[in-house]
Amino acid sequence: MLEYLRNAAEKPLAKFLIALLAFSFVGWGVAEWIFGNVAGDNTLIYVGNGEITYQQFSMERNREMAAMSREEQRAVYTDPIVADQLATRVLTNLTTQRMAENRADDLGFVVSDARIAREIRAFPEFQENGQFSAYLFDYVLNNSGYTESQFAAILRSQVLRSMVLGAVAAPVNVPAFATRAMYNARYATRDIEYATVKYNEFKVENPSDDDLRAFYAQNPRTVPEFRTVSYVLVPADMSKPDEYDAAYETAIKVEDDIIAGETFADVAKKHKAKYVSLKPFSADKRPVDEVLTDKVIASMFDMDEGMESEMIETKKGFVIARVDKIAPAHTQEFESVKKDLVADWKRDEQKKKAYVRANEMLVDLNKDGKLTGKKSVNVSRTSGAPVDVLNAAFNSPVETNSIVPGADAFYVLRVVGEKMPAVDTKKMEALSKELKTASERVLMDDYNSFLIREYPVRINEKVYKRVFAK
Repeated sequence: MLEYLRNAAEKPLAKFLIALLAFSFVGWGVAEWIFGNVAGDNTLIYVGNGEITYQQFSMERNREMAAMSREEQRAVYTDPIVADQLATRVLTNLTTQRMAENRADDLGFVVSDARIAREIRAFPEFQENGQFSAYLFDYVLNNSGYTESQFAAILRSQVLRSMVLGAVAAPVNVPAFATRAMYNARYATRDIEYATVKYNEFKVENPSDDDLRAFYAQNPRTVPEFRTVSYVLVPADMSKPDEYDAAYETAIKVEDDIIAGETFADVAKKHKAKYVSLKPFSADKRPVDEVLTDKVIASMFDMDEGMESEMIETKKGFVIARVDKIAPAHTQEFESVKKDLVADWKRDEQKKKAYVRANEMLVDLNKDGKLTGKKSVNVSRTSGAPVDVLNAAFNSPVETNSIVPGADAFYVLRVVGEKMPAVDTKKMEALSKELKTASERVLMDDYNSFLIREYPVRINEKVYKRVFAK
């Protein structure tokens, strides 16, 4: 008998369910800490009229964890980015599943108990010698912490989801003419003629002060807002309830002392916290500091000078920030940038002269078909001429003449003709598969968008922030 049980426990589903049971014990303790006295409100996300609870999230997360290797599990516990990715994936899957279930309810889909019974009997993990084993079924569920009704509910949800999404996920046949049209568009080549008018071919004299002032009036230089900020961090491992609670109590004391008028530096020293005074920085160029999350930065740039933030939860602990000084955004004085404007003014003047020359060449081309200094080439969408010329060549009708702006030159372009590609069977087959995949993805994305509109997703901020404190 013992040997039989050991063999049963080695089966894949048994391993998963037993591992899930182990994680569930951890989940129960964490849930009690997370929710405390608000156990009556444990909804993370509302999906239409349905909901996703913390318990559902925890169970699904534990299910994925049980299927991971030890190295992958270790990464989840030690790397916040990996943990966030797992949580996001789990919540996304649960939300999609809830939307599908809502749709199934609206369509009146029903999964009978007989259907669930057939699904259970078909599980290889519940069979012995090709036959369903009630003993093995009971043994595996009992050791996993599942009841029959819970396991049946999971299966029913999966079947309903397949009923709703199955038709949308069916393979899409792409017409042959569509494949050929895409093939021609991708592999056709064009015969073009183009001439290059570079900016640096034109000489300009040094500008006068009046020239520079007029140029600066059209191209002012602005210095962004800079802020000088300091903060106090009460460090803690936020994943450990005891440390979290202790740090929270300390942070409250820190907050009270700051309100009473004590300096950040003195308060940090008094409570053995970390005090940091940052050099001035702008919103686009923030300091390299892992405490400065998007949430913390947003708070810092939402306060007036001399104000302190409320207590902010981060993965490193509790943060209270203060805006010490604000240097508003302003336009630089002309005299302070005068020397730097000379090169920009000269380039702008060269660009103007180059455009005038390119326009003269285009007029001649339209008038008598002549293009001075032209290159005649056959180009594909990716090679044969500068990128700006290629883009214009394939975005313009055949026998079109135009001026194409580039980074350091203007190009005068004539699209002479187009050559269709010879049929390559392997490329056609590959393109057909690509179009099928793209069509299926578009169809699924459209249906997902429909579900999102029908069953709006709303976050329960109170519980969500408590669970995923940043």
